[in-house]
Parts: sequence; C-alpha cells; structure tokens
Amino acid sequence: MACGGVTDIDNSAAIQAQKDLTAAYSEAATNSTSPTTVVADLAGLTLYPGRYYSTSTIILSTAVTLDGGGDPNAVFIFQAGSAITTSTNSVVHLQNGAKAANVFWVVGTACTLGTYSTFAGVIMAQTSISILTGAQLEGRALAEVLAPVTLDTNNITNP
Repeated sequence: MACGGVTDIDNSAAIQAQKDLTAAYSEAATNSTSPTTVVADLAGLTLYPGRYYSTSTIILSTAVTLDGGGDPNAVFIFQAGSAITTSTNSVVHLQNGAKAANVFWVVGTACTLGTYSTFAGVIMAQTSISILTGAQLEGRALAEVLAPVTLDTNNITNP
C-alpha cells in the first residue's frame, strides 16, 4: 500500500488499512437500505442519490450522469453481484453537487476500467482491479482480498 510516497507492507499501517477496507466493504455491501435494481448497462442514465444493485455485472458502455440534486453530501452506492466493466472512452459525469468521494462501487469480483475511460468514485472490489491504458479515476481503487490493482499510464486523483 503506497501512501504519500511511503510503502507499508505487512506492518501496523497496512494491517489497519486492510481492516478498514473490510469494514467499509461490508457496510456498503450489506447496508439495510433497499437498493434500486438497475439494468446491466448504465449508459445514458441519469441517477440520483441512493443505492443501486445489479445481480451480475454493471457495464458502462458510454456515459452515466450522477446528479447530486444540489446536495454536496449526496451519496451513491452501486453494488455489482459480480463485476464492473467500462468501455473505451466511457464517462461517469458528476453534476449538481455530486462528489467522487461520495460515490462507492462495491464489486463482487473484479473491476476493469476500459482504455481512456473517465471514472469517479471509490472502487471496492473483492478481487482484482484493472485500470487500462489512459483511463482516469477520480477516487480510489481498493482490492479487498489482497489482489492486484493493475495500472497502465493512468491519472488517478484523490477526491
């Protein structure tokens, strides 16, 4: 785990970070709020604060808009039963107060951000995360089961 240029491996900071991720993943995956079921491909949708669920894969083939409705504390939680996959040049647009720090993507298995896609939010995947060539992430990429987070010429900004 790299933090501010320091690498923490199998020490107290790394162990605590893993515990925190496990707790956050569990909370986001099991919160009692009833989720809205979404179609596999979010392309073209405008979604408002809330919890969204797909029993299988969430796909983003073009663009999705997350509209905070003027609330800077608006929270979006997306739960994918298996994977999240974005296509080349796909985009997550944030508008009307929506913030990447308040968008959570809970992934049952793996997440792949396609080439040159633009993504926003905190990705918490059970297994691996692959961020392909030129993809941009405003958020964090966190793999829960000590699996790889693979990067390739990416721009990642902390929300």
